[in-house]
Amino acid sequence: MDLQEIRDRIEIADVLTRYTRAIDTGDWDKLDTVFTPDASIDYSESGGIIASYPEIKPWLAEMLPMFFSKRMHMLGQIEVDLHGDEADVVAYFHNPMLMDDGQGGQKVVEIGGLYHHTMIRTPDGWRSRQLHEECVWRRNI
Repeated sequence: MDLQEIRDRIEIADVLTRYTRAIDTGDWDKLDTVFTPDASIDYSESGGIIASYPEIKPWLAEMLPMFFSKRMHMLGQIEVDLHGDEADVVAYFHNPMLMDDGQGGQKVVEIGGLYHHTMIRTPDGWRSRQLHEECVWRRNI
């Protein structure tokens, strides 16, 4: 592994971290440093929509806080398959969230799965041009 590949892998891991931190904290503008303007995103397996990034960003800002008062991602087993200025990236995720339990309290719901990104190198660094969220398991939903 040469120095450029090591650097690319670190930068790609940083993109994944920025994505999860943006979602967890509600810092929706941080997503601009994750996705290309024309990115396509598929949240259909978790009950969401399939749309372009310009449609997804306001949808996330509206829907996630409505259903989940707190969100907390954990990532693991990041696989990066580099092809020059493109990369296929798969990352395991575990996402516990707080949700209204319908009885005046809250319950923890969880989703575990895989994030499948197609990333490209841009003048501003690595960005995702495609994301498919694959749900492998759910709890309390």
